[in-house]
Amino acid sequence: MTKDMQRQFTNRDELVAYLREQFPGAAERDDHISETLGGRKAAQEALQKIDPLRYAQTRNFFTGAVTRLSPYIRYGVLSLREIRDYVLDQVQNQDEATKLINELGWRDYWQRLYMKLGDEIWKDQEEYKTGYTVDEYALELPQDIREGTTDRVCIDSFSRDLRETGYLHNHGRMWLAAYIVHWRRIRWQAGAKWFLEHLLDGDPASNNMSWQWVASTWEHLSF
Repeated sequence: MTKDMQRQFTNRDELVAYLREQFPGAAERDDHISETLGGRKAAQEALQKIDPLRYAQTRNFFTGAVTRLSPYIRYGVLSLREIRDYVLDQVQNQDEATKLINELGWRDYWQRLYMKLGDEIWKDQEEYKTGYTVDEYALELPQDIREGTTDRVCIDSFSRDLRETGYLHNHGRMWLAAYIVHWRRIRWQAGAKWFLEHLLDGDPASNNMSWQWVASTWEHLSF
């Protein structure tokens, strides 16, 4: 019989120590602890900081007003409907919330696509449109990318942030994915698996189909 895991802790350090003990393999692979706090209280605090208009105007900048809600959505701490309703209550003109709600719609779409495709999300939906065949792409992700030692400052920075914080801005994800697939000519599946090892919001549907968009094996939107 499987033993239930402990659920109550006096502080976060106690929780971290417990998880290291329970999952030694994960701790050995990467021992960094993200600053992102879990739980309903932290999720609600993040939700209350949302500025829909600034989000729409600045989300594509690294210093933009992104929501950082994705980990809470990923694990069901916040629902898409709850976020939508809260955002609409905060604006006088619903047009101010259009961009943010559109992004919620994409996340819902990914899940519906996942229900349809299942494990097929790990297979190329279309052939590569790069001029190369699938056999010309390497199967494994090189260590210099994993360890952030490529000597390319932005790529190494993205790699470090991914491993140490469990988060990357949406453009950082796209640029890193493009480097892996198109510069280093590595199959998107290797990068997608690496992302899922570290991203706190690592949802297989949105992750994999976004990698396929970057790789050109699927025609729709990214990250």
